[in-house]
Amino acid sequence: MVSRREKNTQRIAALDEQAEALNLKRGMGIADARAMHPSLEVVEADPVAEKRLLEGLADWCDRYTPLVALDGQDGLHLDITGCAHLFGGERALLDDLLKRLHDQGFSPRAAIASTAGAAWAAARFGRGVIIEAGAEAAFLRNLPLSALRLEAVVCAGLESVGLRTVGAILEAPRAPLARRFGRLPLMRLDQALGHAEEALSPRLPVAALSVERALAEPVQRMEDIEELVLMLATTARASLEARGEGARSIELALFRVDGAVSRVGVGASRPVRDPRLIQRLFRERLAVTTIDAGFGFDLVRLNMRESARFEARQGDLAGNGKAADEEDLALFADRICARLGRAAISRPMLRESHLPERAVALVPFADAMPSAASGGPALRKDTVGLPAFAPANSAAPAARVDGRERPIRLLPRPEPVEASAEVPDGPPFSFRWRRTLYRVARAEGPERIAPEWWQASRDARTRDYFRVEDTAGRRFWLCREGLYDGTPVAPRWFMHGLFA
Repeated sequence: MVSRREKNTQRIAALDEQAEALNLKRGMGIADARAMHPSLEVVEADPVAEKRLLEGLADWCDRYTPLVALDGQDGLHLDITGCAHLFGGERALLDDLLKRLHDQGFSPRAAIASTAGAAWAAARFGRGVIIEAGAEAAFLRNLPLSALRLEAVVCAGLESVGLRTVGAILEAPRAPLARRFGRLPLMRLDQALGHAEEALSPRLPVAALSVERALAEPVQRMEDIEELVLMLATTARASLEARGEGARSIELALFRVDGAVSRVGVGASRPVRDPRLIQRLFRERLAVTTIDAGFGFDLVRLNMRESARFEARQGDLAGNGKAADEEDLALFADRICARLGRAAISRPMLRESHLPERAVALVPFADAMPSAASGGPALRKDTVGLPAFAPANSAAPAARVDGRERPIRLLPRPEPVEASAEVPDGPPFSFRWRRTLYRVARAEGPERIAPEWWQASRDARTRDYFRVEDTAGRRFWLCREGLYDGTPVAPRWFMHGLFA
């Protein structure tokens, strides 16, 4: 028996069959129950642990259908439409589910019906029942009002006027019933009979494509799991080719014999369907993932969580060229991300802004555009993973954006410098940055960049940028923020980037 505290009183929250046989009811005080039966064993409720257990069972039920929804605090809804034939029919599926749960130490109650409401009632007021479509009313007729998933207050109100069973509500006039007790009783009745739709919300998104392998003997070694991944990916390849798609997000679900489920996911920067490539991605991920195999896994499933159109790209006869280079780069990035995480490699992407610090953003490699041909900026291999840089269209030391030269290394934010200029609006002849004094030998500019009026703050000021070179040949990108227009705030100098 499980108890919970309600208004400083311990009350019965759940009962097993032996406690129910002693005429104990939910909501009864623990003191009264102990007075009737002193030998009762009471366990304090732990909502967090109970929720974790229910979610674990929901994961385990994914072996029967991907559409598993939580039903309150003590039940699950499984939509087995189109899945029963995989287990030999509805009766075979139900028997297998009950047997496996019993072997795990549970005392399950389950039923199958064409509506969620009828299945809920059959699971709690029957045992292993299968209700055929159209027979819901005959099954529900003699059941108490609680079989309609009504609260105790609503049931008490209906019973006060002589409506004690579902059959009584079936025969009662609907209009007076709705006026006195609201729409809820009739809505629950219509849902149970299939006259009203009832949507179920699966706790996990349904994969676009799934392939699985049930094993006669459980496996434990990672080498065997990798081989199973290759077999499943080979099976999925035919379906992906028929759809003209490739997988972008793939999940490996491992169902342990004792009910625990382990899930491992990998992503791809571009659609993939090569079984060997998928196996390599999971090999990298499994190498850094701790999985407790226990007594082994008896079911392995590969879920294609996200898919996209697969476009084959033609290379030259030697397998070289831009397409081959991009494929190699994508494979390298995917393997690194599979081992170190999705954010391990970033890629620069152009943004619609003329302010240098906003014109380029680093995004995860998988979210970036596949190539410059498809609208994204070109990516130089020597800039992958740098903390901050500007996009480049060539291998030249300095990048160019819209025909303007930009430093190859852009600081995350402009850093203040102390600069001296011969004329107010001219370039500096010396500046001090990070406690080091630099003498300017050459300077180009200015390039004026005004703040974006539609999103800039009131404190934003116009900038004049200069490309300067010191006496040692080092090149910098300096900016003067503010104008000599008589405003109280004097212009300030900043270091914003370094040229090669």
